[in-house]
Amino acid sequence: MSDKTCLVTGASSGIGKETALGLARLGFSVVLACRNRERGHAALDYIRQKTGSSALELIMVDLADLGSVRRMAAEYLETRDRTDVLVNNAGLILTKRSVTVDGFETTFQVNYLSHFLLTRLLLDSLKRSAPSRIINVSSGAHTSGHIRFDDLQCARGYNAFKAYGQSKLAQVLFTYELSRRTSGKRVDVNCLHPGAVATNWGRGGGDWLSFGLRLASVFEMSPQRGAETSLFLASDPRLEGVSGKYFTNKKETESSAESHDIDEARRLWDESCRLLGIQA
Repeated sequence: MSDKTCLVTGASSGIGKETALGLARLGFSVVLACRNRERGHAALDYIRQKTGSSALELIMVDLADLGSVRRMAAEYLETRDRTDVLVNNAGLILTKRSVTVDGFETTFQVNYLSHFLLTRLLLDSLKRSAPSRIINVSSGAHTSGHIRFDDLQCARGYNAFKAYGQSKLAQVLFTYELSRRTSGKRVDVNCLHPGAVATNWGRGGGDWLSFGLRLASVFEMSPQRGAETSLFLASDPRLEGVSGKYFTNKKETESSAESHDIDEARRLWDESCRLLGIQA
């Protein structure tokens, strides 16, 4: 695997860090895409110590800033002629509504829209590297989510879990639509529910949410276990040619009825491109 390159977003902690660690153990060249430089370097050193790998690199990106996403993609492509695996892992949940520097609701942009943009920017590289894989870390919370085209930015009556569910449903719809659009290109696109995992993904969400998530973490699985399905989708040779699927516990499972709405997926794709100012 030493000639195969994998990019993992949100790789400084939690599932992303464990995914990067697992890929390094498998011999991938791994690029850790992180927002915080100090935590990113700490994760890089940790993985290097655990694996002895020299094929590790840190690249900085703030998913709450589309300019940062574009700069990171350009920097990445400047020095690499291939992308074998892209793991869109980073995510958050926020108690109070906030908007990014781009004017979009933060949960929607960080969890979905920036990953949509990043994937589009790297898609030619993924096609050149085929067979390649795109993995979107969604959540079982997508089943309670709905795409509110009249209020995608949750400006009316913000609710943390509704915003989070919408962003995770958007990831699943994006997975299925991208799989249809890359059919025959040998770029496999799948998504997953990692399980209830004890990570810090909601720790910045506000006092009550942070407390509730810390309390719930007693009953959650470790990030190591949570990363197992991402690693399975990234590396298992039996999955070559498997695309447009939703996985839980390393098994293909059924996603929500709304996630299979082809018209909704196309509409979301077109609207995402409009918001980003890119060609559909």
